Amino acid sequence: MNKKKSRGAENPASIPAVNNLFTLIPENLEKEYFEKLLKNEHLFLERIVSEGNITPFGIWLCENTDEWVILLSGSAKLSFKNDNSTVELQAGDYLTIPAGTYHRVEWTDPNTKTVWLALHYSPKIKD
Repeated sequence: MNKKKSRGAENPASIPAVNNLFTLIPENLEKEYFEKLLKNEHLFLERIVSEGNITPFGIWLCENTDEWVILLSGSAKLSFKNDNSTVELQAGDYLTIPAGTYHRVEWTDPNTKTVWLALHYSPKIKD
């Protein structure tokens, strides 16, 4: 019986490297740290690390993609311009910020690293 080998079995060098979201973080963060982890023509995934960092006063962020955000550690507070609302996030909390939504980071914990994952994707992707 002839079984077809998977590509990984044919080329052991293609075994993916294991990384950790909580390592290789700069010691002193004067500003938020951004690192793209994955990118293609439909989306990108980035790790964001904050430590007391906020969006500068008077500045609003607005993406042309939907943004799914999960807080992995630490805590944060976001504001939304359109309805003047705020949300507080703890580790494990996540939300989707629709494309075109003005938002800002009002607060992140100054005593610990706040680690986020942000998935940016086209609002036009269909199942």
